Amino acid sequence: MSAGIVIIGSGFAARTLVKNIRKLDSAVPLTLIAADGMEEYNKPDLSHVISQAQRAEDLIRQSAGEFAEQYHLRLFPYTFVSAIDTQARVVKNADKQWQYDKLVLATGAKAFVPPLPGREKMLTLNSLQEYHANETTLRDASRVLIVGAGLIGCELAMDFRRAGKTVTVLDNAASILPSLMPPEVSGRLQHCLTALGVRLLLQSRLVQLDEHEQGVRAQLDDDRYIDADVVVAATGLAPQVSLAQNAGLEVGRGIVVDGTLQTSNPHIFALGDCAQINGKVLPFLQPIQLSAMTLAKNLTGNSTQLVLPAMLVKVKTPLMPLHLAGETHRTDLRWHIATGADGIVAKGLDTEDKLRAFVVSEERMKEAFALLKALAV
Repeated sequence: MSAGIVIIGSGFAARTLVKNIRKLDSAVPLTLIAADGMEEYNKPDLSHVISQAQRAEDLIRQSAGEFAEQYHLRLFPYTFVSAIDTQARVVKNADKQWQYDKLVLATGAKAFVPPLPGREKMLTLNSLQEYHANETTLRDASRVLIVGAGLIGCELAMDFRRAGKTVTVLDNAASILPSLMPPEVSGRLQHCLTALGVRLLLQSRLVQLDEHEQGVRAQLDDDRYIDADVVVAATGLAPQVSLAQNAGLEVGRGIVVDGTLQTSNPHIFALGDCAQINGKVLPFLQPIQLSAMTLAKNLTGNSTQLVLPAMLVKVKTPLMPLHLAGETHRTDLRWHIATGADGIVAKGLDTEDKLRAFVVSEERMKEAFALLKALAV
């Protein structure tokens, strides 16, 4: 009997892969192993749970048992995989092992927490499990300090503020969304956040967290202090690569894969937030969906290469939503910015006047699809 396909992980990438495999092959044995309860939920909704007063269970769309029955697979929830024996093609934990013909690592990424004194006092909000563990604390807090002014930090700041909380956002950078776009483009969102009442402390560095009265006291590098009921780390994601690394697979920032999503071992593949594709980690829904479609074909005998077109990234800040695409982080682009009451259209041009990046907001977001077609390849 075939050992079939074993998938480690149960997030969006793993589930999308299962659905695509079952479209192509209804019989191949499928096994999912994950450290969580394997409930299906929409992870981007975590950016809006507080203002909408949602509990963790409100986000669950499908139970693990329902998923297993619908897609004919074996599930092993709350199971921590400790090792991969690549010679024997076996996945192990403390008291069990699973044989595989093909193995998929969809181990995701964990929230990065800055290594500083008191770091254990920072909460993260990167999974349903984390939210479930902290939802009472987050809901009851009146003063929230968010460390990081990137994508997640800005989304959470708007959500907490809309819930009536006092919100401070702290970042080393001189502007918000520093890794995604230049400050002249993100300036409109920055103004929107401050007008909402979010306090932005930019070009500031957190050096220590201490318990203080009934909350946490944050010390900054200029000897200022901020008192908060809760501190949330929103300083980026770190791909979960230790399992792959210990198995001898090639690892960079993520698990290195080729155009078929195959790792340096011919029987092991990687997908989602943990995978490094063409030198990049792409923790966004569209590349994960396309990767899952490609990998499903390769796992079921239909060899194909992943092709990633220009794709939109959505910033889910309800009072000022944004779409962006292209190389918005490039420092050599000339930005042409049109601003009006209905939103912003910012176009990043190279030295040959070719469109290399754009950002659109609010009512102007409908222009994104035409601009996407015009992006230089």
